[in-house]
Amino acid sequence: MPIPEDVTGYEIDKDVQQELQSLPKGLAEDVAKNLVMVAKLIDEDPEQAYAYSRIALRLASRVAAVREAAGFAAYANQKYSEALAEFRAARRMTGSVDLWPVMADCERGLGRPEKALEMAGAPEVHKLDKAGQVEMRLVAAGARRDLDQLDAAIVTLQSPELASNSVQPWTARLRYAYADALLVAGREDEAREWFAKAVESDKDGSTDASDRLAELDGVEFVDAMGDDGDDEGSAEPVAPAAADEADVADDVDGRDKD
Repeated sequence: MPIPEDVTGYEIDKDVQQELQSLPKGLAEDVAKNLVMVAKLIDEDPEQAYAYSRIALRLASRVAAVREAAGFAAYANQKYSEALAEFRAARRMTGSVDLWPVMADCERGLGRPEKALEMAGAPEVHKLDKAGQVEMRLVAAGARRDLDQLDAAIVTLQSPELASNSVQPWTARLRYAYADALLVAGREDEAREWFAKAVESDKDGSTDASDRLAELDGVEFVDAMGDDGDDEGSAEPVAPAAADEADVADDVDGRDKD
């Protein structure tokens, strides 16, 4: 597959570059460039990212970073069995527990929420850093919802991290998951409060919390010009009774990480 001329391979993390030093120089450069393409495309074009990951895997299957990248590319394409196999391989090579939450989420994707919950209670979780533990909590709550254990999902998300006023990279997603669970449980006022808190902490638009909040506030999106207008692409949000008081919403996320 073609690789843009401006991709050098040196864009990847230094730790990964170091891993690739075990390969012949030319091969290491080729693998690095393919890994760069995986990282660049995994959000906007996961199928292409997957294709590049398969090339890297063919070239250097004994490199843990390559197995991990292949796992995330498969995961982004909902190829959960394949992703799980790659994550397991990477973990065997490194001995790290960092991939434990996403491995558990693969179990969810394969229709095995009970296995995900089993992993959530395993000793490996205590070895995770704070971000990993929060991620594991999100996965466990999602598994509870898979099993229609909504109250248990809500309780699972209640934690010091949720209550903290400190904004961390995972704060918006944790608040969003909690708000969504409350809404499904019919606790709309509480859900609105937590969607609002998610919006406050979501500085990079990692969730669609603002859209969800707008929906709860009765905001609708309509064509600003009407059917006969020239500007077909423009639209503005309007509330049922007061268009001038409507709030504009943001955009959004991918797979449900409850």
